[in-house]
Amino acid sequence: MFRKTGPGMLIAAAFIGPGTVTTCLRAGVEMGYALLWALLLSVVATIVLQEMAGRLGLVTRRGLPTLIRQRIPIPWLRVSMVGMILIAIVAGNAAYEAGNIAGGVLGLEALAGNSLGGFYPWICGALAFLLLWMGSYRALEKVFTVLVLLMSLSFLITAVVVRPDPGALLRGLFTPEIAGDSLFTVLALIGTTVVPYNLFLYTALVTEKWKDSDALGGMRRDIFWSVAIGGIVSMAILVTAAGSGMTSLSGVLDLTEALEPVYGKAARYCMGIGLFAAGLSSAITAPLAAAYVARQTFDWPPDRGDWRFRGTWILVLLCGVLSLSLDFRPLEVIYVAQIANAIVLPVVAVFLWWMIRSRKLMGEERNSAARDLLAFIVIGIVTLLAGKTLFSIIQSL
Repeated sequence: MFRKTGPGMLIAAAFIGPGTVTTCLRAGVEMGYALLWALLLSVVATIVLQEMAGRLGLVTRRGLPTLIRQRIPIPWLRVSMVGMILIAIVAGNAAYEAGNIAGGVLGLEALAGNSLGGFYPWICGALAFLLLWMGSYRALEKVFTVLVLLMSLSFLITAVVVRPDPGALLRGLFTPEIAGDSLFTVLALIGTTVVPYNLFLYTALVTEKWKDSDALGGMRRDIFWSVAIGGIVSMAILVTAAGSGMTSLSGVLDLTEALEPVYGKAARYCMGIGLFAAGLSSAITAPLAAAYVARQTFDWPPDRGDWRFRGTWILVLLCGVLSLSLDFRPLEVIYVAQIANAIVLPVVAVFLWWMIRSRKLMGEERNSAARDLLAFIVIGIVTLLAGKTLFSIIQSL
């Protein structure tokens, strides 16, 4: 099994983080099964974008930041894009890392109680540090395969336990509807799956996994199945919430408390394992993505042991552990990072589309007319998502 997995498992593990768990739970509690179609749409959008990113990386053997530096001829535009990417991915991931580790902490609390709660952030941080420091690319690939399988089994078992209504589930999956004020929830579900830093991460990782563009078929299978599995996990979380009978949600652990009296401790343990795996996986991929972006932006040597590469992911990880331990949230940094991420996603998607259509750069692997149409639709979706994010930020100021 491990021989057939690729970096797609890291992408799946990255987007099934605490934010995804919370958003899917809230959507299930508030809207039932009605928004399952939005998760299906988000899976398709993610596969389209990640396949383009992987194809670009395999054919050119370069990462997105490198291509941006080399292919954008207007100096001010090039500098602006690189600066925005550094803010969104490096500073942004540092600001969000506390939330990733918090997911792992919630999982530990569900499994072992909160008597040692003060140590949980350091336990999660230490595990992430050891895996990043000691793990080769191949070792990380195996770890993330295990984490994704843990999440899949945990959340799928929990979804089966609540005995969902099959008819309502199928209607929610294949009958798109946006009722009342659910548009923002739809965009939030898409936004938790279509993650900007995953585009940068996958472009970098495919060149480590495969050594030439002949591996395009393997790359496509890798990203399709990995993202599909990730989407099924997200759907299982939503289904669990929809079938739980809850009418409100103030925190992720509310669901475990609601399920335990009816379905026993097994439901609590399944949720706990899933939450821990989701938090730990995101706590590893966010620093890793930041380090890859910094390396390609500043043209560091392609060596995972380089002190600058390691220093970047250590800094991001440390920011998360300290922020959570000290109960400190750098709100200004988070706001700036959210704005940068909202802008970066559609801009990078357009740049990716432009690059992938270049005959000079891509040769026979350039986009076909059908892929162009799909990419155009996805860019429209991520542009809507960016507008929603900016609107939400402005409203909260």
